[in-house]
Amino acid sequence: MKVIFVGAGPGDPELLTVKAERLLRSARCCIYAGSLVAETIVDLLPADAARYDSASLSLDQIVDIVKAARERDVDVVRLHSGDPSIYGAIGEQMARLEELGIDYEVVPGVSSFQAAAAALKIELTVPEISQTIVLTRTSGRTPLPEHQELERIARTRATLCIFLSIHKIEEIARVLTGEYGADAPAAVVSHASRPDQIVIRGTLADIARQTRASGITKTALVIVGNAVARADRVSRLYDKGFTHGYREAER
Repeated sequence: MKVIFVGAGPGDPELLTVKAERLLRSARCCIYAGSLVAETIVDLLPADAARYDSASLSLDQIVDIVKAARERDVDVVRLHSGDPSIYGAIGEQMARLEELGIDYEVVPGVSSFQAAAAALKIELTVPEISQTIVLTRTSGRTPLPEHQELERIARTRATLCIFLSIHKIEEIARVLTGEYGADAPAAVVSHASRPDQIVIRGTLADIARQTRASGITKTALVIVGNAVARADRVSRLYDKGFTHGYREAER
């Protein structure tokens, strides 16, 4: 018996990995994040599979379900939205499983920041514009280490993908304007890859107003940085005058 942490992806069932879909279609027991995982993903479970929505469960209750499954020698699919390694709270679950001597594995998934970039049709890393992506969030009930507060992260002027913070969009715009400038490109993508996806493009000067007008209050990603503007910069990788290990430059 084992627990398999599975990335459900951003919502579109076709963005599940082949392995994730196989595991879901054959699962006998699944614990899923009902507040985040799309219903179309959960619907892939067999009709007779035991289903537990973790939205209302404590860690102890989740562990109790796993222990009961172990008594029946049934594998448990632990379904997390996006990729489990990003804001997935899987570390504490793994620690408890290790205490109990229960085996587990992780199946990665497509993250919402990747699906948001696809929706915006942008490259998050642009030559000479931004070669660094920062995945972060704002402080809330879960505080940030002081040296990772948004004010300090902003000094990198990297492409920022800000999770779990849409309710603080005004604060985000205000804080980042100091380093990026009011005209810095910004975007908000809600429910990336799903049928009800909403994409908002703007600048730090107007992104908060546009977001509030749209009615978006949760399950959205904020992306800030010059890469959002789709700058016309060409990579040297495919430059005919650039030599690398697989191609000689044209003379």
